[in-house]
Amino acid sequence: MPSHHDADHGDSHHDSESTPLLPRGIAHEGESGRSGIHPTHFLRVTWRSSSNVSKYVNILWPFVLVAIILNFATNAPLWIFATSYIGMVPAANLLGFAGQEFARKMPKVAGILIETTFGSIVEIILFIVLIAKHHVEEGNGDEGNLIPIIQAAILGSILTNLLLCLGLCFLVGGLRQHTKNQKFHGIVSEVGSGLLLVAAFGLLIPSAFYSALKSETVKALSEDFTTGKLHHDIVRISQMTSIVLMIAFVLYVVYCCTSAHSIFDEVIEMDEHGDLDHAEDMKKPKLTMTETFVALGLSIAIVIVLLIILVNQIEHVVESGVPDQFLGLILLPLVEKAAEHLTAIDEAWDGVINVALYHCLGPSIQTALFNAPLVVLVGWVMGKPMDLNFEIFMIALLVLSILVVGNFLRDQESNWLEGSLLVIVYVIIAIASFYYPDPDVATSNGLEGLVQQNVTIPAELYERLLALGVQK
Repeated sequence: MPSHHDADHGDSHHDSESTPLLPRGIAHEGESGRSGIHPTHFLRVTWRSSSNVSKYVNILWPFVLVAIILNFATNAPLWIFATSYIGMVPAANLLGFAGQEFARKMPKVAGILIETTFGSIVEIILFIVLIAKHHVEEGNGDEGNLIPIIQAAILGSILTNLLLCLGLCFLVGGLRQHTKNQKFHGIVSEVGSGLLLVAAFGLLIPSAFYSALKSETVKALSEDFTTGKLHHDIVRISQMTSIVLMIAFVLYVVYCCTSAHSIFDEVIEMDEHGDLDHAEDMKKPKLTMTETFVALGLSIAIVIVLLIILVNQIEHVVESGVPDQFLGLILLPLVEKAAEHLTAIDEAWDGVINVALYHCLGPSIQTALFNAPLVVLVGWVMGKPMDLNFEIFMIALLVLSILVVGNFLRDQESNWLEGSLLVIVYVIIAIASFYYPDPDVATSNGLEGLVQQNVTIPAELYERLLALGVQK
């Protein structure tokens, strides 16, 4: 597709298909024209951020300081949670912007992969902090048990990207170009939807295994196949499945970096020609490599502090009446993916629909194939029984959402109506999750839930429950 842009950068475009992903120098659009670090310029560039929406988010920075002060000076868990939750938005935005600046200095395909990885750092840190905070031996019932929240956050992250973020991208892009449908390349949607189906299959297996066999433990109370044995098997299946899913993620990255590198590069180049704000973006001042590393280190440190503060208040928030599933499925993914969503929506508004689509599907793929398996393996190392035995209701939501999104991607076109429908589906899921019962109540079959909660059961009642076929 010849154009003035191709004339200026034609050589680099042709060379990109044969040169390695990591360059010897810095890509043209990533050059800052400076070196080292200049504090005033650094603050001005980071304040401006990547878009007007991201810039306005920076007015929330005072909440970071307020959250830290409240955490050490008061005993108001709900206020601490609320301020740290809001403070996570500008912190995640800075991390996302720093990731973008670093990605600018890489070839385009590698840059998007790196940018997506940096966008998932908040999520990875959140999962690790949650599993570290989880204590199986504490209290009774839900006290100290954060695994249901982790599981809900895993699925919530995927659903937020697939439904809310993608829906808003289709919506804003369709509104700005309402006279025509937005067209995107088939390879992005095909690879993305295919990998998501594989990931959903992997996440479904432990849950299906548990649902199929949990009733069989009643018939084998005096034999080897007890509830404890079933739970042990589920944990082992989850750990082995996690390893396989991470292998699939590595294959996906290798495919993007080698087999489909030139194809993805061509798709991104096509998007640049349709970028309505490309000239303005090129004129924006950039960070130097040193400033980029400073921004990355600073933002990661702030994110870790805020997430530790936020996670410490989760039990108080649940006790105040916010359901576990709503907290994990809706609230946490919204804040952890804030930067990624703002970036994708801004790209869709500018007409860069393929890149926006990748910023919706890419993080979902990484969550399903890497982040979720990673937290299972981290729990394995820590000696904590993190598994992939999700609620069947949640797995059904995931599979149905993937099918709905796949159906909308099939014709390789989008409009504001499809975007609105995806957002509506997400709102319906949010409503249902708010009324979904406590995980221990939802997953247990009477006696099992009481045993998990260390409730003492009279012998006579115990025998009657067994006679009625209630699972141990």
